[in-house]
Amino acid sequence: MHKQFDYLVNKIETAKFLNKPFKHIYIKNFFSQEDISKLLLADQINIPTMSDDKSLIKELHKEGFKAITFPGSVTSPRKYIDWHTKKKHFSFMDSKHHAACEGFGMVFRLVKFNDNFLEDVNNFFASDKLNQTLAKKFDLSLNDCESDSGIQKYLDGYEISPHPDVRRKALTFMININPDQDSEKINYHTKYLKFKKEFSYIERFWSENKKIDTNWVPWSWTENVFTQTKNNSIVIFSPSSKTMHGVKASYNHLISQRTQIYGNLWYKNNPADNLTVEWQNLQIQNNAIAINHTYKNKFHRIIPSQLKKLIKKAYFDRINIRKYK
Repeated sequence: MHKQFDYLVNKIETAKFLNKPFKHIYIKNFFSQEDISKLLLADQINIPTMSDDKSLIKELHKEGFKAITFPGSVTSPRKYIDWHTKKKHFSFMDSKHHAACEGFGMVFRLVKFNDNFLEDVNNFFASDKLNQTLAKKFDLSLNDCESDSGIQKYLDGYEISPHPDVRRKALTFMININPDQDSEKINYHTKYLKFKKEFSYIERFWSENKKIDTNWVPWSWTENVFTQTKNNSIVIFSPSSKTMHGVKASYNHLISQRTQIYGNLWYKNNPADNLTVEWQNLQIQNNAIAINHTYKNKFHRIIPSQLKKLIKKAYFDRINIRKYK
């Protein structure tokens, strides 16, 4: 059924791993020229220019897209349009909005297909053949995982601040299929990052406390190593404490939209406990600990003993914490 895409399987199987800023696969010109042309020219991908946000969202629905619950986004058109057109900051009081972000977007997934080729592509990325290939490449057991993938569009404001992905995610991939001819110059691409030296202790904390989930952190704590601007490129990685990445889209989505084939493998059983430490409670500055006292008691209950000792020593003795970095 998916033999037409066997060449994509072969590209993944033979790809070499890159290690900066973390272990991943990066393949340019992933689809053949014939296939990427079909993708980019498909009516459901190449949406015509719209006059306003309301018209765009209406057109996306007409073309078979559905707003989905997704990090860095909301599903309510009213709420999104209110914020996007009027910049009403009351939206940031929503509990779903992360404190390390300045905005949010809407994410739409293609769920009804008018184009047989698009449907074939979508089915291929959901197939056991593709997922077995991905799992084998990254030494994962597909029996321990479940898959999720789709063709997605992301509206202006979409933002996920730097994060390594939650523990339950076993693998993720992103393929740029942006219809705009100048897409590589547009500010909506995924950035692959590393912690600045003064914040690298957080990576070590996550590495040594795998039962505690990771979290999003402010952009100012990281530095960009690589931005996936190339159209028809794919990045694949298996999340770890090092796999920092983020997106902050700022562009005119009325002309064209950020578009990807996006997918994940998820562990059926979450390897982490239901615990996380918010970024505000992990900040160490000037050899002292900056802890929001509102969270102090909660933080004390869930933080591992190793970090408690570090906090106590840094706070009372004013030690140089470079050895923990």
